[in-house]
Amino acid sequence: MSTRPAIHPTAIPTWTVGDVTVHRIDETLLPPATGSWLLPDATPAVVAGQGWLRPHFADDQGVLYLDSHSFAVAVGGLRVLVDTGIGNGKERANPAWHHLDTDYLQRLTTAGFPPESVDLVILTHLHADHVGWNTREVNGAWVPTFPHARYVTSRVERDFWAGYDMEEARRQMFQDSVVPVEEAGLLDLVDVPTEGADIAPHLRLLPTPGHTPGHLAVELTSRGQTALITGDCVHHPVQLAHPAIGACVDIDPEQSESSRRTLLGSLADTDTLVMGTHFAPPTAGHVVSHEGAYRLSPVPADVMPRATMP
Repeated sequence: MSTRPAIHPTAIPTWTVGDVTVHRIDETLLPPATGSWLLPDATPAVVAGQGWLRPHFADDQGVLYLDSHSFAVAVGGLRVLVDTGIGNGKERANPAWHHLDTDYLQRLTTAGFPPESVDLVILTHLHADHVGWNTREVNGAWVPTFPHARYVTSRVERDFWAGYDMEEARRQMFQDSVVPVEEAGLLDLVDVPTEGADIAPHLRLLPTPGHTPGHLAVELTSRGQTALITGDCVHHPVQLAHPAIGACVDIDPEQSESSRRTLLGSLADTDTLVMGTHFAPPTAGHVVSHEGAYRLSPVPADVMPRATMP
């Protein structure tokens, strides 16, 4: 079995899209058991059948590699963060997420995005591993990490959870990572039609429902070039080869598969740079037609080794 490289302690991976630079802000590698739990139909035999997944996205035994990270970009005069990971010090039922202590905020600052400078936080959906750094603990209270930012998510998403009979773990997550942002008046709910919605210059939200009812993908354009941040419409590149493989936590598995197939079909054999919210390094690539479905042709990151303001 191959061994995954650890997160580099200082380097910040980046990709260039037109005139802008997209930074990957690493939080933590997810445990080996994550893949078989999250994507139970991605069996070792299924994974072994896609040789292109090795060595970046799976090991020789068919174990999937998954990460938790955000993407940060300065575009259209705004400093933007897409999803906020798991967060530090949070009470979580998942042992891999419970009371994390990572250097996420330091890495964000190293990339040139200190928390006070962030203008816009886009939340693809309201799951614990995408909203955790919405808040941080100060004097025993959870307060917005990005006090000057507009936090944006789909109105459909928030309305769904408002009427959902939450289990205790999810209720806890909302109390420490969503409600404080709402109470501070920073959460902005947007209506996202089928064709998508422009949320800021060069940024567009695309509806990709199924994993959650209001799930979003994020499209970035600059000087004729395009990047697409998947959120959890696609958790892992194995789903390019097998779009029917869904996550065990999909709210509507059929709709999730439909959204994934539509999205991948729109991306296939284009120049759009696809950036996976949980994809292991190299994290980004192009969707290429392959054996009746697709594969990911990786685009390695450049590396920003020290603090550089974007």
